Formats: sequence, structure tokens, C-alpha cells
Amino acid sequence: MRNPKWHKDELILALDLYFKLEPGQIHARNPATIELSQALNTLPFSATKTDAERYRNPNGVGLKLSNFLAIDPDYKGKGMQSYSKLDEQVFNEFRNNRALLRRLANNITATLAHEKLVEELKAPIAEDEEDEYSAPEGRLLYKLHRYRERNRTLVNKKKKEHLKKHGSLSCELCTFDFEKTYGDVGRGFIECHHRTPLSELTPDTKTTLNDLMLICSNCHRMVHRGWTT
Repeated sequence: MRNPKWHKDELILALDLYFKLEPGQIHARNPATIELSQALNTLPFSATKTDAERYRNPNGVGLKLSNFLAIDPDYKGKGMQSYSKLDEQVFNEFRNNRALLRRLANNITATLAHEKLVEELKAPIAEDEEDEYSAPEGRLLYKLHRYRERNRTLVNKKKKEHLKKHGSLSCELCTFDFEKTYGDVGRGFIECHHRTPLSELTPDTKTTLNDLMLICSNCHRMVHRGWTT
């Protein structure tokens, strides 16, 4: 059985390594390739792996790096031509923005170092949020972002602060008020958005009440789709 397709997070880590290596260093025996293989196997969505021995092993990582050789217009050799559409998309997305690529790779790696947090992030996310995974930052940082938005203690404190200041829980962007529209069933209902951009989010980021914004469900989805507030 074939291994699952590569996720964007995995490609971000692989491409970051690719730009650190010379073509002659791209092979399964390189310690950096082996280290990346180990990191990929700790990603919280690697649980879908079909073959533990073959899943993102050094040989597979070396082949993926060789796919980037085939895509790279600055490389005069051939590389491995069997690259995917997503491989090419990610390469072109970050080819001229390596600072962002490095920051995302570093933040993903830093998150993977927190074993307890990684376990928390293994929980599946709502099916209707799958389209958010196409964000430049990939799945892991998106899940970290949502994990922080759902910190009940902080969310409740934010609600109390907002109620004390404004007297209601209306959306901070469009002013929609669930209680006014739905009556008692809408009382106390509002969603919470973390303002910190995903590309800047690390596992050590301390969330304050000022980092949170109370918004309605529609505005929340639009913000996650890239709408600038």
C-alpha cells in the first residue's frame, strides 16, 4: 500500500532543508535527511501512515528533495520528475520568500518539540474547516492557532471583560449579537479569534486577553480565509 500524499507542513520542512543543501548532499545517508525523516514521523497527522518502516523514511525524504531538484529552474540536472502539483506549488510559493519559509519551518519544528502539545493537536478538526488547511502555514500551525482560540479559561475571561466594557457580546467586526437575534438560546454565544498571525505563532507564545477578539461565526471563517480585519 502506498504511503499517504505529503502534507503542506511536510513539504515546508523538506523545502527548508532543500535550500540548505547542495545537490550532492541530497541523499538518504545525509544526517540532515535522517533528522528530517524523524521529525516528519512526529507530526500529529502522521497517524494515518500505512507502513511504519516506509513512512517518510530517509529514502522517501531523499526522493522528495530530488523532486525539488526537478522543479528548481536554477538546477541544470534532471532530478526526480515524479513530483506532485503540490510540490511545485509549495516550491513556487516560497522560492522567493525564504525568510517566511524558514520562520514557518522553525515554528513547526519548535511545536514538535512539545510532546504534550503535539498529543493535544492530534484531535481531529471539524470537517467544515478542512479548507483552512490550504493556508500557507499548513495544518500544524493552524491547529495550534485553533487550540489557543479554544482555551476555555481565557475565552471566558475575554467574554467577561467584553461584557463589562460593552454590556453585550456583539461581534467586534460586524456587531452581530446572537442574543438579540436568537433570544435566550444565543445568550453568551460568540466565537473567539486569536489575532497573532499563524506565521508568527510558536508553542511558547503567551496568549493575553488583548490577543483575542470576539467575533461571530461568519466573520471568523472569513478571517481564517484571509480576510484582513
